Amino acid sequence: MNETSAASQDTPVVGFIGLGDQGLPMARAVAEAGFPLRVWARRPASLKPLAGTPHEAADSVEDLAAACDIVALCVGTDEDVERLVTQMLPHLRSGAVLVNHGTGVPATATRLAEQCAAHQVAVLDAPVSGGRSAAEEKRLTCMVGGPDTAFEQCCPVFEAFSAHVLHLGQAGAGQTAKLFNNALLILNQRSIADIVALAAQLDLDLGSLVDVLKLGSASSAALSLLNTMVRPDNVEHLSTVEALDTELFDQAMRDAGIEAGEVTERGLSGARGLPALLTLLNG
Repeated sequence: MNETSAASQDTPVVGFIGLGDQGLPMARAVAEAGFPLRVWARRPASLKPLAGTPHEAADSVEDLAAACDIVALCVGTDEDVERLVTQMLPHLRSGAVLVNHGTGVPATATRLAEQCAAHQVAVLDAPVSGGRSAAEEKRLTCMVGGPDTAFEQCCPVFEAFSAHVLHLGQAGAGQTAKLFNNALLILNQRSIADIVALAAQLDLDLGSLVDVLKLGSASSAALSLLNTMVRPDNVEHLSTVEALDTELFDQAMRDAGIEAGEVTERGLSGARGLPALLTLLNG
């Protein structure tokens, strides 16, 4: 257990659960910004990368909840979030804020906000965009939904790892923005695949063509991620994640009574076709 750095009386104690690819650098940034950091992980090995970072490891989810003013979750699914909230809620302090940095559907964010309000605990859905590299460089974009007071309380924490922090409305607004963000990225990947497939029928160097497109008005994040963040060693995993994100988008639209079948179908095609696109570009 490491000593937590001294903090002023009004500095909130921040708990963090989910020390994965993106969560680990986020948690580290929180501690580096001077916030007392408490962490919990199912596997002790997950805590080893925090060596040298001021933090205190909690023995249980319940102990972490009782010790913190703000608890941030960066875990895989809404089901994971809801399971953790059920464990923590009886132990969270009145006036505490629960933050979900994972990607999920707005309906879950609304349900959690209602559930926690009965315990005088506020909830923010605050998914982030940018990936591990942006988290390490403290330049994530954080999209937040939830009460104004809770947002103001947590904004300095979000700024520890974000270049942009945007409060978009009440519960679910952050998740809605993240799902639209993901959907557009995946749709752009499908459009890139269409263009590359046509170009492959010509006597062109596809890598050089993509380099040119990145420099012109066709440039996009989807293009810039190819062979940088999206690589042969992780493309299959990213393809699966993007397909799941597309299904979350479709669920959110259906929950809102919006027909988005055409967008969903094209998005799934873009997600599932990502490995083939990268293979084509890399010969």
